[in-house]
Amino acid sequence: MDRSKTGTVKSRTLRLTKPSEIQELEVARELRKDEVAVEPTIASICHADLRYFSGQRKPEVLAKKLPMALLHEGIGIVVESSSSKLSEGQRVLIVPNLPGYLLRGIEPELCCPACRNEIEDNYCYHSEFLGSGTDGIAQSRLVLPDMCAIPIPESIPDEIAVLAELCSVSYRAIRGISHLLDRSRIAVFGDGPVGYLTAAMLHHGYKIGRDRLIVFGAIKEKLDQFTFATTELVQNYDFLTSEKVDIVMECTGGRFSESAINQGIDILKPGGHLIAMGVSENLVPINTRDVLEKGITLHGSSRSSAKDFQQVLKVMESTDCQDTLRKLLPEKYTVVSTAEDLAGAMESAMTHRDWKKTILDFHW
Repeated sequence: MDRSKTGTVKSRTLRLTKPSEIQELEVARELRKDEVAVEPTIASICHADLRYFSGQRKPEVLAKKLPMALLHEGIGIVVESSSSKLSEGQRVLIVPNLPGYLLRGIEPELCCPACRNEIEDNYCYHSEFLGSGTDGIAQSRLVLPDMCAIPIPESIPDEIAVLAELCSVSYRAIRGISHLLDRSRIAVFGDGPVGYLTAAMLHHGYKIGRDRLIVFGAIKEKLDQFTFATTELVQNYDFLTSEKVDIVMECTGGRFSESAINQGIDILKPGGHLIAMGVSENLVPINTRDVLEKGITLHGSSRSSAKDFQQVLKVMESTDCQDTLRKLLPEKYTVVSTAEDLAGAMESAMTHRDWKKTILDFHW
């Protein structure tokens, strides 16, 4: 595999050096054959970014990963290209999962089972993930393999495209059980952005209607946004005696994972499937007795790969889907051009209780 260098790219990199402290420095990055330099234009803040920024990760994790530029949800413009597939000026999705075989400059079959297609390709042993161990989107020039910069169709506006990463994670989780969806009744636990986008991908990507899609949450005002699904407040619902479902998708994470997973076990039919998507820093107690008695299959799903982004773009071309996703967008974007701007945006995202995503508008 040709990894010859074709140039050097200088990047203004906004790195988290310790919790709550972001510093700017200039980093020189090598541009190699079949790579592109992308200038990030719009990004959104994920809870994972906030856990790093606020120091909620374990000290040993922070010590290993920092300093590091945050953010992994975003889009940009190609400003330099050594690829025959992409040209300067193209608007692209940024795929944060960088395959190990490309990073190592070897053929896929020499890398790992994921690269050999023996398991899903988002589980490569040697991959890197932007904003989680390697510098993320918070930099003026991001060097990527061309397969990790996917052209955005003209029919999809920037503000919709920036949600593609989170949608792709949901799409990937659903894809693992897609063969079961024809007649299944599905419950989504979580009324935040992850739950909303997972339900949206079920509805728009896999054509699941209100009659087979139920969303559980704790806040009525959030659930009211799920107009394409049946909704229920968890505090008012009897999970043990209610009608059962075939599939549960847990999209809560954190301290709510325990109740969501165990309520999901209660409402599942024998032989049902539980897909865990929510991230928790602590171990989560699970009702294993009923998992065994019901013969429940537990799936874990995290992150996605380029092929999931490509499928999500097809779903996003629908104006109905765009209208659904637009509900997550704020009225104003947060302009970021300095380290201080980014730190301020992180502080604001930590304190606001708005249901909508925080969108960053980069002015490099």
